[in-house]
Amino acid sequence: MRTLQGQVLACALAAAAAVEAALAQSPPPRGQGATAPATVIAAKLRTQGHPCRGSLLATRDRRASRPLGAVWDLRCGNATYRVRLTPSRAAKVQHLVVWP
Repeated sequence: MRTLQGQVLACALAAAAAVEAALAQSPPPRGQGATAPATVIAAKLRTQGHPCRGSLLATRDRRASRPLGAVWDLRCGNATYRVRLTPSRAAKVQHLVVWP
């Protein structure tokens, strides 16, 4: 028999999963396009010491992404990076192209 706390936790987890799935499929807010993810990912790279002059575009690689690790290709003014974002961990960064 389930306890009341167990039932509440199961319900909360199911609701969170449904909201996350809906957000993943919904289009970005009007006027933001790919700018918001690019800005956030570029800030994360800079905090880890990677140079990123002016984040231009971020595109999510859905095939390489996993439930607990989204993969993004980030184009900056000086380089292009592949970034794996995992909750509560440092981003894994791979330089794809370095611009002069």
